[in-house]
Amino acid sequence: MKAAIMYPQGDGPRYAEVPSPVVANEDEVIMTVKAAAIKHIDRGQASGNHYSADAQQTSQAKVIGGDGVGLLADGTRVYAMGVSGMVAQQAVVEKKRMVLVPDGLDDATAAALPNGVIGAAMALRFRAGIQPGDVVLINGATGFTGRVAVQIAKYYGAKKVIATGRNPDSLQTLLRLGADEIISVNQSDEEYLAQIRTIHSSTPVDVIIDYLWGHSAELLLTSLKGKGAFTHPVRFVSIGSITGDKLQLSAENLRSVNLQLSGSGLGSWTRQEVGKLFSETLPEMFQLAADGKLKVDTVMVDLSEIESIYNVAISDGKRLVITMN
Repeated sequence: MKAAIMYPQGDGPRYAEVPSPVVANEDEVIMTVKAAAIKHIDRGQASGNHYSADAQQTSQAKVIGGDGVGLLADGTRVYAMGVSGMVAQQAVVEKKRMVLVPDGLDDATAAALPNGVIGAAMALRFRAGIQPGDVVLINGATGFTGRVAVQIAKYYGAKKVIATGRNPDSLQTLLRLGADEIISVNQSDEEYLAQIRTIHSSTPVDVIIDYLWGHSAELLLTSLKGKGAFTHPVRFVSIGSITGDKLQLSAENLRSVNLQLSGSGLGSWTRQEVGKLFSETLPEMFQLAADGKLKVDTVMVDLSEIESIYNVAISDGKRLVITMN
């Protein structure tokens, strides 16, 4: 079969002929893959640079991709997480980690959406404990997952969604997707802090969903710093680190505010929460997308073109999806 393979620390995948995968036990099945999205985690795991990458991985090439959409032997169309790599004509998937794809939802959208849902809904639902009427600030909302987060926050009942980002055109798009207010990070620290503090004083922020970390997260935390009086409780959830993996956090800042600081990612969720992802959250979000109430943009490329497209930046909040014909 044809697949996209990559060597650890390689500069990109190769389009190659590889042996068809074989199931190892009764909990696995073969899926004929129709579409698989290329995400930050796929790139990090393939290169060995993501914290979840196999530390013992050898010099052997592996098929890339962690999830995708395809057909089971009986023709049932499902989204599934792979035991083997998913950017291939066939893959081994786990029976317990698959979801039916509803009619009316195309393969590319169904392949692209789950990672955005995982990066948004898991944080909002299980780490932030979002409640109807909450004010939600999404830091770094112009990317694919940030756009999904804006829409899901509104769906979960957020009274107000504030979105930050750099690209002015993408920020305007967020207003059309449900954001109530946008904030450009392309301003001085002083101007940015003043804007956040003004918003927080008039409509106190309940939840911060952060995809950037680094200096922008430092500024957000600084904006919450109290002066010894009672402060509004804030649930801050870190999901990504696009602008830096580390930050400086003042002890006074931490002590002066009613702050819940947590992360949402592989290893942070319970078995029960992951179970609900497959039994409740993904089916619900797939149906919303099928009904046109949850929108994402994709760039579709055939598997045979993987070598030329893999390192090309996909802008404007879109997701690269590889299709298998």
